[in-house]
Amino acid sequence: MPGAFLNLSAYQFTPFEADGLPALRARLLGVAKAHGLRGTILLSTEGINLFVAGPAGDVAMLLAELRALPGLAGLTPKESWSAEQPFNRMLVKIKKEIIAFGVPGIDPARQPARRLSPRTLKQWLDEGRPVTLLDTRNDYEVRLGTFAGAIDPHIRHFRKFPDAVRRLPDTLKTQPVVTFCTGGIRCEKAAPLLAREGFQSVYQLDGGILKYFEECGGAHFQGECFVFDRRVGVDATLRATGAVLCWNCQMPLTVPEQADARYVYEQSCPHCFDRPRAGRPC
Repeated sequence: MPGAFLNLSAYQFTPFEADGLPALRARLLGVAKAHGLRGTILLSTEGINLFVAGPAGDVAMLLAELRALPGLAGLTPKESWSAEQPFNRMLVKIKKEIIAFGVPGIDPARQPARRLSPRTLKQWLDEGRPVTLLDTRNDYEVRLGTFAGAIDPHIRHFRKFPDAVRRLPDTLKTQPVVTFCTGGIRCEKAAPLLAREGFQSVYQLDGGILKYFEECGGAHFQGECFVFDRRVGVDATLRATGAVLCWNCQMPLTVPEQADARYVYEQSCPHCFDRPRAGRPC
């Protein structure tokens, strides 16, 4: 076994009734805690988004509970393993959106963008097809690693992505554009937005970077993939890389960056050594 803890990430856009969410929240929290799981489950009227970890058998029990819910029978998670529990506690939250975007009228459940499988994307890149890769993630995620030649939108939060789209050159609107993110959920909203803004040939990488790593390894990808748990970064084999977050500015740091003299544990790193100690993102 590659690790003691199975890490599960999954999402599904499917309509939930608002008045049923509090009972569903209590039910899922009870199941997760009964099996000693940790992580976060987000619920909204548009669906579910979750990141949980625990022993494989206990994670399977939660997954079975989820698949028994209306609209979630086909829930397909992405899996990876870790030697340690990557989450501190178990939370189930009710949110307006399962991924904060703030753009009305985007409905991934009813009006999804075209999906591109990881193997097809790799084939296109192997063949040198003219395609634009658009990273929909935040700037601190992108700096840890991304696809070679991908466009970085330079955003601090996904809510800023629509503004970044409007800054893209009009010439891209007639070219094939493939959006990608960590696990695919942001592209469920980013790709339809691009189509609405006049981009004529938009695809979303199905399953995101993590699914690409699982099926294609690290081909055409440079660096590692940022993840929102204690692992911070995973490589193309989906194993933790040793990356950490700076305590002062919360920037991800690779192992070589941790060898920099400006990196002082719980004090500073090369990105913030000349700034006041804050204990929060710069």
